[in-house]
Amino acid sequence: PGVQGPPGEQGPPGVQGPPQVCTDLQVCRDLQVSRVLQVCRVPPRCAGSPQLPLQSPPHPTGREMADAAGSLSELERSFRRFAVHGDTKASGQEMSGKNFAKLCKDCKVIDGKSTTGTDVDIVFTKVKAKSARVINFEEFKQALAELSKKRFKSAGEGEAVEAIYALVVGKEPVLAGVTKVAKAGAVDRLTDTSKFTGSHKERFDQSGKGKGKAGREDPVDNTGFVSAYKGQGTYDEKVKGSK
Repeated sequence: PGVQGPPGEQGPPGVQGPPQVCTDLQVCRDLQVSRVLQVCRVPPRCAGSPQLPLQSPPHPTGREMADAAGSLSELERSFRRFAVHGDTKASGQEMSGKNFAKLCKDCKVIDGKSTTGTDVDIVFTKVKAKSARVINFEEFKQALAELSKKRFKSAGEGEAVEAIYALVVGKEPVLAGVTKVAKAGAVDRLTDTSKFTGSHKERFDQSGKGKGKAGREDPVDNTGFVSAYKGQGTYDEKVKGSK
């Protein structure tokens, strides 16, 4: 009794009286969480003290939740790609220390300054089980969180973790020792069969496909006619035609 809402707002039945004013800040805070204020849904007006509204923290939007889930899903895909690298029997559920070190190297987690290969080995040993030689995805995230403190020292804890996730998301193992096709202009000119001359030109047809043995050797003609003679096979037709 004796508590009333602000002007223009109808209070609950049976709650009337002048607006409540308190001069003690502690009393004001106690009143805010009291049952009376929950009924009135308004905080008291305090003389000489700021108003303390009751507000709930903002909830993440659906898009923010979806982005976080998508980022985590892409992180797990990268984890699986590196987990099965070089091992045909791997299931992708666990990652060895060798593959974890390769991930950190290929994804630029190791920068050679703040984070080194030794740091990666130490963190891997720290997060894995005592007798285990591999880590699962949850332990993998713990390892990245530990490395983020060294890789991004100036950033906050949450920002550092997001930054190191961004280095790994969407990446896959880099294949070493694989021969790549050269695309230099000089190589293109040397392999263009349409510009070949002389005997080399005879080794390819118009589409650039090789003729094989026929393009490398000259077949011997034993018919008895000279090479420039064009009337081969017409003798019978001429003799029969004249009769």
